[in-house]
Amino acid sequence: MFLIIGYLIILLASVGTYSFHGSLMALWMPMEYLAIVGLMVGGFIAGNGTKALKATLAAMPSVLKGSPYTKTMYMDLLGLLYEVLAKVRKEGLMSIENDVDNPDSSPIFTKYPTVMAHHHAIEFLTDYLRMMVGGNLNAFEIENLMDKEIDTHHQEAHIAPHVMAKTGDALPAFGIVVAVMGVVNVMGSVGQPPAVLGKMIGGALVGTFLGILISYGFVQPIASQLEQRVEESGKVFECIKLVLLASMNGYAPQVAVEFGRKVLYSSERPTFSELEQDIKSRKG
Repeated sequence: MFLIIGYLIILLASVGTYSFHGSLMALWMPMEYLAIVGLMVGGFIAGNGTKALKATLAAMPSVLKGSPYTKTMYMDLLGLLYEVLAKVRKEGLMSIENDVDNPDSSPIFTKYPTVMAHHHAIEFLTDYLRMMVGGNLNAFEIENLMDKEIDTHHQEAHIAPHVMAKTGDALPAFGIVVAVMGVVNVMGSVGQPPAVLGKMIGGALVGTFLGILISYGFVQPIASQLEQRVEESGKVFECIKLVLLASMNGYAPQVAVEFGRKVLYSSERPTFSELEQDIKSRKG
């Protein structure tokens, strides 16, 4: 939503203000638009492999949606972690084996659809719970393994924003390419009347205008949005990591989830009282 609002403001501030003192038809150069878009798509394809292309195209629709990493989602995540660890503390590690192996049919996991929607986070959680069920674990080794997996996830998640940022960086240069081609065309028509040459020069400059506007006004905001989503998604893994490690180190479930709460961003972090009240309601 904010992306669309930003785009409208950008168009009003650029094309809208220009329309008060210039003709919009002077900006309508279909071949310039076609050249810029073609160069952008060509550079996007040529500069990336199949994995990067698929990751970027898959991530693009997310910028049009609201962030899924809300306070409600984190409350549900902490509630899920609490219920799992409380069951372990009461009935033993083997009691969660079926929940971990089949989270989609687990009576605990299915209570939290907002968390289940994050497939990578559920996979991360169930994998380490499965390892806890499997035998004695060294907390330091598990922490190191978690860090490695989180780093790998971050590297993969950063592919899409990196690709979009690089594509945006190339657009002003592509605009210059289109402008130079227009100037070359003008040089071949020096015998034309000044009015004709002026229109041709204006058309050539539209290429530079388009390259800069599309880059900083349209492509770079997408890269920024994708980058923010990556950073937000990392908090889910950090939260799960700290709660599980706290549990492995002997802390009670209610204390363990407090470790996870403290790592969340302040804008989504529930207060101590809110979390305590939520846990009490789940106990009831």
